[in-house]
Amino acid sequence: MPEISRFFGIVIYMNWREHPPMHFHAVYGEYEALITLDGKVYAGGLPGRALSLVREWLALHRDELSEDWALALAKKPLKPIDPLE
Repeated sequence: MPEISRFFGIVIYMNWREHPPMHFHAVYGEYEALITLDGKVYAGGLPGRALSLVREWLALHRDELSEDWALALAKKPLKPIDPLE
């Protein structure tokens, strides 16, 4: 799965074989969550603080994530997205 961002020990991925709803994968240690672009946890879970950081990052980069989703569906290379600082 292509990595698109990494910050505070959280790694964000998006798969080229994605399926609806529009989402991305966030991994923090042993935890993984699939998160929709409206910030809802679609599957899995993250500790509270990590989920808050992911949602903060999502709010800043929603348009870029939408672009990467379209690229993933077209099986094209994904663009990296700046980390949360």
